[in-house]
Amino acid sequence: MSGSFRFSISLSPLHSNEFPRIPVTKPRIHVPVPKLMTVTLSKVVSPLRVVAPGVMIAAVGLEVDRVTEAELKENRFRSTRRTKIVCTIGPRTCEFEEIEALAVGGMNVARVNICHGTRECHRDVIRRVRQLNEEKGFAVAVMMDTEGSEIHMDDLNDAESAKPRDGQIWTFTVRAFDQPSRPERTITVNCDGFAEDVKVGDELLVDGGIVTFVVIEKIGPDVICRCTDPGLLLPRANLTFWRNGSLVRERNAMLPTISSKDWLDIDFGIEEGVDFIAVSFVKSAEVIKTLKSYIIDRSPGSQIGIISKIESTDYLKILEEIIRVSDGTMVARGDLGAQIPLEQVPLVQHEVIQLCRQLNKPVIVASQLLESMIEYPIPTRAEVTDVSEAVGQQADALMLSSEPAMGQYPEKALAVLRSVSLRIEKCRREEKNWDVTDLHIVSLSKLDEISKEICNTTSRMANKLKADAILVYTKTGQTASLLSRNRPDCPIFALHPRHLFKGV
Repeated sequence: MSGSFRFSISLSPLHSNEFPRIPVTKPRIHVPVPKLMTVTLSKVVSPLRVVAPGVMIAAVGLEVDRVTEAELKENRFRSTRRTKIVCTIGPRTCEFEEIEALAVGGMNVARVNICHGTRECHRDVIRRVRQLNEEKGFAVAVMMDTEGSEIHMDDLNDAESAKPRDGQIWTFTVRAFDQPSRPERTITVNCDGFAEDVKVGDELLVDGGIVTFVVIEKIGPDVICRCTDPGLLLPRANLTFWRNGSLVRERNAMLPTISSKDWLDIDFGIEEGVDFIAVSFVKSAEVIKTLKSYIIDRSPGSQIGIISKIESTDYLKILEEIIRVSDGTMVARGDLGAQIPLEQVPLVQHEVIQLCRQLNKPVIVASQLLESMIEYPIPTRAEVTDVSEAVGQQADALMLSSEPAMGQYPEKALAVLRSVSLRIEKCRREEKNWDVTDLHIVSLSKLDEISKEICNTTSRMANKLKADAILVYTKTGQTASLLSRNRPDCPIFALHPRHLFKGV
């Protein structure tokens, strides 16, 4: 189930007291430790240890999950994958065997998207992940993604997709229909009054332009549209209106970040003990603070991490404030691309990644990484280049959305993400681009500044000595995250429950 790897440690001459035997207890979130393990070290200086071959002082047994074990056997310490992979679980991958196949392939986090499916289905997925961890020795975390308050389509009469043709007339309405009685080419929209801000001649973009319609008539709550750019309609797709080249924002601006349905879904996530909750269309830091207080009130001692999704440039001016109060950030490029011109998306992605590194927060790059693999067994070369760019920018994690949830080749898509990540990380090491980056101060606290400098020095030393690993004992995870922030050339092993940071 799990492997034990032995390696040596280097000791500092600055300290000589005996380090006590430290049992590795069960983490605070559901990351399994198959059995109690005791690590014995002879001497220590600080919470950090640089593990280097050839300086054999004492042998240490390190117990790891199955994925890490396989990577260590295949690639050894210095060539293990550092970039985490988040996979969305959907109809194509919701059974136990299918989730296990993704875990074997390198999935670090299983994402359940509340926009799709029922709570019963999501509960089954969460419990299957827990069962997989407990029985098979994996360490897969669970992220729940809230629906958010933005305007989107409902389901398509239980169809997986629809393909409007050029010139076809479709109706978008807030009227509710029983599934059998819904008129043909009619789509229900989730937001009452959405038609009030729309004018004849406006463009309606589905998922940022996957399909484009032009409004030709308004009849009460119905918006009659002609398809001008055919494409693939998917259930729950995002809807935006554009007028004279500008986004029509009035209705979206009035919607709360967390809807009444979102609060019920959050209660569900707390009850099921998910590890992360991703919040859509975050408009202020206060929203995140309120949510954290709510979770603590409902579940004292809970360790649920809050991931803020960056999906609009309206809030880039307060981006730093949002990132500081969040436990992590997601660059949700699909919805972001529906809100801003396409050419701005790479710039925003780079800005968010760099700011998250400066503020010592994990960042996930999401949406349309390998979109073509929904239907085809290999990606386009442009998609591979896109993935390599995100890895090269040193994002902590990459996320697959529709590819594993409803695609024809979920395991192949995961394998592509894993192999590209490994290759680009290796390339960076070979080009000696791993040295500690000149990052801004992450805190005004003198104690935190000291910790930062210790971690900077440790990372430089590990790179210079070509160490196999850095071992860190941490109560809050702060030291491990500071080490990860420097992106050292070797993996970081930390006695800490969170495992979203790059290389930890």
